[in-house]
Amino acid sequence: MKQIKWGILATGNIADKFATSLAAQEDATMLAVGSRSISSANTFADRWNIPRRYGSYQELANDPDIDVIYIATPHPSHHSNTMLCLHAGKHVLCEKPLTLNAAQAVECITLARQKNLFFMEAMWTRFIPAIVQLNHWLDEGVIGQVRLVTASITLNRPFDAEQRLFNLQLGGGALLDLGIYPLAFASMVLGKPSQITGFCHYAPTKVDELDAVTLRYHNGALAVLTCASVVAEPAEATITGTKGYIKVHDPFYYPTKLTLDLDGKQTVKEIPFESNGYIHEIREVHYCLKAGQTESQIMPLDETLEIFKQMDELRSQWGISYPME
Repeated sequence: MKQIKWGILATGNIADKFATSLAAQEDATMLAVGSRSISSANTFADRWNIPRRYGSYQELANDPDIDVIYIATPHPSHHSNTMLCLHAGKHVLCEKPLTLNAAQAVECITLARQKNLFFMEAMWTRFIPAIVQLNHWLDEGVIGQVRLVTASITLNRPFDAEQRLFNLQLGGGALLDLGIYPLAFASMVLGKPSQITGFCHYAPTKVDELDAVTLRYHNGALAVLTCASVVAEPAEATITGTKGYIKVHDPFYYPTKLTLDLDGKQTVKEIPFESNGYIHEIREVHYCLKAGQTESQIMPLDETLEIFKQMDELRSQWGISYPME
């Protein structure tokens, strides 16, 4: 079995979760980890039995034996980290959001395509088995023509001006951290909208903390999406068509339960994911690399870019920009 050799860039919580699934994937080898300090790299490597440890991201990118690098830094660093790895000739899976804005995303996508390297945003939702089943139902037209999509993702976090979620200097705000999920969900179901309108409430630090977004589509369908960092409700999504609806149970961005309702007759499907869920996007990366594909057909780069254009438009409507843009 051909092994895909991974490098992990950063050693925080999300990197740890990703490593859990890498360890469970038979054709994945955790070859190296890079951090801003060698002590952090050593601690992470000892935990996961990773042989090569680097005290800088540049050293990791320069390792000639790595096939693909997973970028797990906070999102204000994604653009520079991705460009570093691509310039070093490495395939890249970058945690979401891919960058801060569409212009940065264009730079990364352009470089990946110029160098013929695999590149994908780690939108794990697309590869979760329950979402795969959902898309089968939609492809089969089980609920008829889709007219309405609703989705919500919220967290109730106490306000802390220094915490990343509320800090403009760190790319904070509910939209990039949370809203990307319902936007990507609506994109998966309905494609590109013809119009997008949103409202937000601002935290004292001038980031968005409570957002409501409506998207209109050329076929007359609508999507109504919400996200928030200061209130909490079930993270559910519903797709309503002319023959019925599909409810994606909490959490809709990595669900294990779907309800299909056709004229009041309900079918409930329980579909667990493997490991902690990240394993399914890992398998997509492996499939693409072994097939010689530089983009995923399930999470294509042009769609990722379109979603960033939508987030740029919303932030423009709200007057929110980041100092590092």
